[in-house]
Amino acid sequence: MELPAKPARRFLARLLILGVIAFVVPFAYVVTIRGGGGCSGESCFFSSSDSLTVSAGGSAAYVRHTDGGVARDLWTSREWRRAVEFYSSSFQSLAAEGFISPASKALCVGSASGHEVLALKEIGVSNTVGISRTRSLPLVVSGNLYSQPFKNASFDFIFSVNHIEHSPRPVDLVAEISRTLKPEGFIAIHTASAGDAYSLRSILDLFPSCRLVRSHEIDGSISSMKLREIILQKQPGSEIDSGDSVHECSVVPDHKLRILASAEPLIQEEPLKPWITLKKNIKNVKYLPSMVDISFKRRYVYIDIGARSYGSSIGSWFKKQYPKQNRTFEIYAIEADRAFHEEYAKKKGVNLLPFAAWVRNETLTFEVNHELDQKAGKKSLGRGMGRIKPSAGDSANGLVSNDLHSIHGFDFAEWLKSTVSEKDFVVVKMDIEGTEFDLVPRLFETGAICLIDELFLECHYNRWQRCCPGERSPKYKNTYGQCLRLFSSLRESGVLVHQWW
Repeated sequence: MELPAKPARRFLARLLILGVIAFVVPFAYVVTIRGGGGCSGESCFFSSSDSLTVSAGGSAAYVRHTDGGVARDLWTSREWRRAVEFYSSSFQSLAAEGFISPASKALCVGSASGHEVLALKEIGVSNTVGISRTRSLPLVVSGNLYSQPFKNASFDFIFSVNHIEHSPRPVDLVAEISRTLKPEGFIAIHTASAGDAYSLRSILDLFPSCRLVRSHEIDGSISSMKLREIILQKQPGSEIDSGDSVHECSVVPDHKLRILASAEPLIQEEPLKPWITLKKNIKNVKYLPSMVDISFKRRYVYIDIGARSYGSSIGSWFKKQYPKQNRTFEIYAIEADRAFHEEYAKKKGVNLLPFAAWVRNETLTFEVNHELDQKAGKKSLGRGMGRIKPSAGDSANGLVSNDLHSIHGFDFAEWLKSTVSEKDFVVVKMDIEGTEFDLVPRLFETGAICLIDELFLECHYNRWQRCCPGERSPKYKNTYGQCLRLFSSLRESGVLVHQWW
């Protein structure tokens, strides 16, 4: 006997509905939000009429209601849910310590997926929003991270994960985070960087209005990378520092002491063959980026004082050998010898300063020595190193100049202070033919020495000559002992300086 058509269809329809319910309900996680429009200031927060229903499931399915239509974003992967649970666990620990509460207004910066936002909502912080370049409603709104659509002091708690160190404008991003945070509010940063004292100090330099509460490694990361959790608190009445001031280097901070303890030792005994010893010593040099993380810096700057030709150090050494941690450096070449200026005009990415680095702004006499071809007994076509003299007619060390030029000297210390800040990563190579005994004290006098993270210094002294064993060069009056004291004074003041050649 056949069943009537209509009862059969009803039976099959009910069976299909029951099957769908049986499959979906154990895993469903439904978020319903009315509206779905744009974001402007406080309107970015969800209203009290918005609902968040949590079922006993593992995966997550979002349903967004907008203007009578239904748009569904199904996030059902185990990886996505595992990320939410990881952040939920982290935030529960922060809530237990009083850094965040159900009454807090919270912001997740750079939250493209919404994991962190949902995790905060799960632990009861319902007034939470995420902001990213691309929106992911109902959890994340789109916006300019460097000009966020929130009023000053809007949030009690701000969270960022692996975003500040990858930002092309970290100072501007941090300024917005600090602006929108309430006094005594907390910032939590999860980062794969900042595992050393130097990078942690770099973060604190970015947040002058905040104090460090703690920094520690956390377990249970959603990836293979280990994460560090940094908690900062905004100080009441604090102002956003421009970061361009220079402090005296009277006390060497702990992070610099740790770096210097790991640096290669200085060569204590004067080498009999300095051109060989110093060249071999380069293999022992411990570059700063090989010891610390330089991620949390505003800019990356390399300054070559006494650059000579492009290939002598910039092209042959810095670009090829210096470890840059995939950062792009601004390059400044300071070279007074006119013979090299035309070459730099053809080099992109290098800023030429055709002057002499000096202790003040004044006209100088620049002496360029043509090297002698010992066999032929005549001048070679190549140019030797140039030296500057404070005034014309001064024959330093009794030498007779082969070629004299009138050039402009500029106050390098003041230029450095106006060009970079403590938020920048600054590397300097200095090869200035004996003028280092004038320039380095000037850097200390002005406090500009604090701005240099790493210094490669060739110190010029009356070394033994290659041509004539037992004879010293009359070109320089200083001794190796004076050079060693110069290097030692730099390290004692917290400067990572290397003996260069």
